[in-house]
Amino acid sequence: MKLADKLTNFNTIKKAIEIEIKNNYINIDGKTQSFAKFIAGEVKKIVKLFPKETKWKKLLKKLEYYHMDNVSERINNLNELIILLHTPIDEDDTIKNNLYSTDPDEIPVMYAKGIGPKVAKILNRVNIFTISDLINYYPKRYLDYTQRTKISQIENNEQVTIFGTIKSVSMFNSKNKNLSILKILVTDGSGTLSATWFYAKANRSMQERYKAQYPKGANIILSGIAKHDKFSNLFAIDRAEATIISGDFDEKDIIHNARIVPIYPLCENLNAKTLRKAIFNCLEQYSDKIKTVLPQSILEKLNLFDKKTAINQIHFPSDFDTLEQARTTLIFEELFIQQLKFMLIREETKRLKNTLVINIKEGGLVDKFVKSLPFTLTEAQNKAFNEILSDLNSTEPMQRLLQGDVGSGKTVVACMMLLAIVENGYQGAIMAPTEILAEQHYKNFINWLTPLGVSLGLFVGRHGIKTRRETQTNLKNSQTDIAIGTHALIQTGVEFANLGGIVIDEQHRFGVRQRKELSQKGLNPQMLTMTATPIPRTLALSVHGDLDLTIIDELPAGRKPVKTSLIKASQRTKTYGLIREEIEKGNKAYIVFPLIDESETLSAKAATKEAKRLAEKVFPDLKIGLVHGKQKPQEKEENMLKFKNGEYHILVSTTVIEVGVDIPDATVMMIENSERFGLSQLHQLRGRVGRSDKQSYCILVSDTNTSETKERLNVLVQTNDGFVIAEKDLQIRGPGEFLGTRQSGLPDLLIADIVRDTKILEMAREEAINFLKTDNLLKYSNLNKIIQKQIEDMKSFINAG
Repeated sequence: MKLADKLTNFNTIKKAIEIEIKNNYINIDGKTQSFAKFIAGEVKKIVKLFPKETKWKKLLKKLEYYHMDNVSERINNLNELIILLHTPIDEDDTIKNNLYSTDPDEIPVMYAKGIGPKVAKILNRVNIFTISDLINYYPKRYLDYTQRTKISQIENNEQVTIFGTIKSVSMFNSKNKNLSILKILVTDGSGTLSATWFYAKANRSMQERYKAQYPKGANIILSGIAKHDKFSNLFAIDRAEATIISGDFDEKDIIHNARIVPIYPLCENLNAKTLRKAIFNCLEQYSDKIKTVLPQSILEKLNLFDKKTAINQIHFPSDFDTLEQARTTLIFEELFIQQLKFMLIREETKRLKNTLVINIKEGGLVDKFVKSLPFTLTEAQNKAFNEILSDLNSTEPMQRLLQGDVGSGKTVVACMMLLAIVENGYQGAIMAPTEILAEQHYKNFINWLTPLGVSLGLFVGRHGIKTRRETQTNLKNSQTDIAIGTHALIQTGVEFANLGGIVIDEQHRFGVRQRKELSQKGLNPQMLTMTATPIPRTLALSVHGDLDLTIIDELPAGRKPVKTSLIKASQRTKTYGLIREEIEKGNKAYIVFPLIDESETLSAKAATKEAKRLAEKVFPDLKIGLVHGKQKPQEKEENMLKFKNGEYHILVSTTVIEVGVDIPDATVMMIENSERFGLSQLHQLRGRVGRSDKQSYCILVSDTNTSETKERLNVLVQTNDGFVIAEKDLQIRGPGEFLGTRQSGLPDLLIADIVRDTKILEMAREEAINFLKTDNLLKYSNLNKIIQKQIEDMKSFINAG
């Protein structure tokens, strides 16, 4: 039987592929996500349903990199997907084999008691495919049905749980809004309380169905925030959690009331009671199959539960103290395994790879470069280079991430590393995510290194065939010492004579595979990754736990902190005056617009319209340039160059100028609708000014009235420290949003939260280090099995394609 005939999502997949092909494989944005995210998610469902189908597993690894692939790779992978969708799968044997298994990891969830095929399809939407997935689907919060509140004792705005009887039920359509409102009155003998729910406007038949859920005279438990209604003089609960208690009380109904009740994340058509009961049934049947993973010595030392107890208590806790202990156990286990995996991968890399040993020469290129600089290196830059040099002196591969705030001088340190490579007789390379950034590095290196006799080559996609052949020939013949470029560096035809060292800039914008492809163009070259996005320690340990961290936390001497202020749109005139004052001093200004509705086209139109308004009505005597994401790379480059050379006084731009623009006499940045940006992105934008000894200004324009948004934006006003800003941004947005996308390094955590669980993460890391020093992983078969599977999955991911 063809898979297409069995999968309910096939038509959706087919339609999505057709749209992507029609749009020339651009990774088109849908209403809620990109094509790449959608298609990887759908194929993941298929892999879950048919885990023994290796072709699908291999294809999933490729599709997870779709957003980073070039067009030819995208075409090949989608063609492979189309073929597989029409290839028969012996589905019956797959399910039959899984049914004979007693391993919850292998039994499809449709065979769980109380589920069946219809509910299983709904569960698939929330990535529950097996019994194990169901058991490990943790509650998001809990209702305390153990503490009963009398209606007569309620305080305003209090979280309450009421046990009572339904006195009356009514439902009506609102006059002004397209809503139907269901209202019940509940009494417990001490008083009366109302509860209200809101639905899309319903006809009479539907209203009767809604009302039937709350039969008059039935016993009910209500939980929610009680607020005093001045019109009825009763306390009321909107959108309460409600449980009807039937007269014939089923023993299993205890899981829904009269206890601490788990509340799970739901999707459309997934009933809370059905899910809760299914998990309860699975725990009854499969609890004995839950294997403890952590060593007993660690459990005893940290007062943690065995895995079976922890799982049972996280779903149906005896009390809140026991719940907290269960949660701590599961969070610790997840983070301990994560940190142990990182450490083992790191050790294996050291064992299996012998990289080039690089030593700098006294009076060589590095010394000459440092002496030629018109400034003195900061202590932080010297410390960073010494740490890098220590790695270069070893046959063990460099595993280091260089972090530095905007303007801290990372590029100089990276240049020193590449010069060390060159003076040892090898070639170097630096790969950047955008042409603007690559060309910025190229110009800097030309200025710095041409006097030293170092030859450079630029590799970007927009180069014509003639230029490309010439640069490729020079690289292959050793006439180029350092290659600087974008993804173009990893294309077929780009060959190094003897690549010895690599720098990956803004590394989080590259997948693991891209970094590997570049390193394979040499014989075990040393590799340094770096980022201008300050990453809080907790996030760094979870995303880059296999790397050493080097931080440049000091700005060059003479730099003045950028003065930042938050204003209303009505105060723009004052900022326009500041812009004019700075331009009269010979300086320049940026005016930046956010992405509108995730559409670069809409943003380009808004920026174009504003540039015209500014030129005609605000600054008719000044020259205004425009840069946005819909322009061709050459047009963007020309406009940036005109701005840098003084042909434009003001540059109106979307966020394409976030990285890679170094214009020392740009002293004002005005950011419109600043509430639409994350704090770290605002800080990156602000880093485009304040790049000299001149006083610079950043003006955040926002008409927000919410106290939360004002508080968030005021973080920028109060500090220029990128690490403080990043920590706050991480707390607000979470790790996925903080990093921009769910990129390959971000771990999938079931219960741990690296923002909330900082202390447990530090504890898990310390215990993982001690474990590897004092114990043997092979003694713990359950732990070893999980670790080896995760490492294997990671290797497969890296080797995909």
